Amino acid sequence: MNVLITGAAGGLGRAFAVECAKRGYNLLLTDINEAGLLSIREGLERRYGSRVLIMPLDITQSAGLEKLFCFAREAGFRIDMLVNVAGGDAEGAFLERDGATIARLVRLNVVAALEATHSALEARNPDIPFYVVFVSSLASMYPMPYKAAYAASKRFLLDFSLALRQELADRNVHVTTLCPAGLATTRQAMAGMAVQGFMGSATANSLEIITKRTLDKVLRGRFLYIPGLINKLMYAASRFIPRPLIARLIHRRWGRARERAGAR
Repeated sequence: MNVLITGAAGGLGRAFAVECAKRGYNLLLTDINEAGLLSIREGLERRYGSRVLIMPLDITQSAGLEKLFCFAREAGFRIDMLVNVAGGDAEGAFLERDGATIARLVRLNVVAALEATHSALEARNPDIPFYVVFVSSLASMYPMPYKAAYAASKRFLLDFSLALRQELADRNVHVTTLCPAGLATTRQAMAGMAVQGFMGSATANSLEIITKRTLDKVLRGRFLYIPGLINKLMYAASRFIPRPLIARLIHRRWGRARERAGAR
């Protein structure tokens, strides 16, 4: 199995790379962080003996993606699975962020994932199974005040992946979407979880467990994976609550969390 992972130098991308290497998969890793990619490649090759190719690039640039797939062809790396991890967050009130930051968030979370997926599907071998993984978020299930652009971008991925799965069901293409809650991937993410108190820790997920179970579900043809019993129950309950009420409740909860954190 040859796997392309975007955002591979981050916490979740690195965890996916490690899990794939454990399974004996060959890897093509990309991220804007070249030093991180070099470190991951050295560790995976030394420990697991996998073939690991790396290409640092800004995935929001179409020219960079073209170079990535050209590089894969020249290296004889036929992609069998694409794991769309690259993404960003923009926690905070909408007007607290400048327009350029929000636009980049959408380009990274949505446009880059679409372009990478389209290119990978065009380059696939139609005679063998091909797998696409999207990393969405539990936030995609709800309208999220103070995370409005982020949640909406992840909702796009969730809905798009379901539609794409149906389109390509008879073409040997399998699409799976991961919707985790809190992930301890960055200091900002951990700080955001801490502000939420008990719920922040109760809904958090282990990177190692998530990546292992995600790949298991991908290979079994599952569409959606929501890690954690509490998160599954929250999702199930939310389906019976009007979305405007959900937005009001989340606004109240996050507003109080911001007050505790000293936000203005």
